[in-house]
Amino acid sequence: MSQSVTKKHWETVWSEKLPDETSWYQQEATISLAMIKRSGLAHGEALIDVGGGASVLVGQLLEDGFRDITVLDISAAALQQSQTQLGRGASQINWIEGDVCQFEPPRRYALWHDRAVFHFLTSSADQRRYIERLERSLVAGGQLIIATFAPGGPEKCSGLDIVQHDADSLQCLFGGAWSLLEEQLDTHLTPAGKQQKFGFYRFEFQGVQH
Repeated sequence: MSQSVTKKHWETVWSEKLPDETSWYQQEATISLAMIKRSGLAHGEALIDVGGGASVLVGQLLEDGFRDITVLDISAAALQQSQTQLGRGASQINWIEGDVCQFEPPRRYALWHDRAVFHFLTSSADQRRYIERLERSLVAGGQLIIATFAPGGPEKCSGLDIVQHDADSLQCLFGGAWSLLEEQLDTHLTPAGKQQKFGFYRFEFQGVQH
């Protein structure tokens, strides 16, 4: 699926729905926030939330005292919803509209969080592009917190095909520059009352040798 088609899809979704009308909505980003705290990330260190438009995580991070937050999302409408929710707090966030597979990081981050994007990348080419951008974005010793649909979970989301992952499949894709630090399985209850199996994984980036 091309970038333009994907962007059109998500602009339509976020133009027609409020955050709590989507299947992936959560009132609190409990697991993500707990993993970020366990990562040891200092409040002044830089983190990026990929696909974070309209997520509640950014607001919780601000409330918790994190001060260097970037949100990347392909949808301008999603980012606008998040900014509206945050009100004055939106001015404290670095907002970037763009496709993660085309992302050119303006700086390096200590932590990369993704609960929304990677499982939508169904081709090996897009998965490689994502990982290349990820590795160019993180400092050596930086951490990745990634959540994906787990085996036994949905095979589609928002009408799009997805790829289910577990710790082994992610480790195979990311390779030897990454060390798995922890994993946690979760059953997400959608606003419609349906159960979805998710896996949350925290990795450390050792850096790429050139």
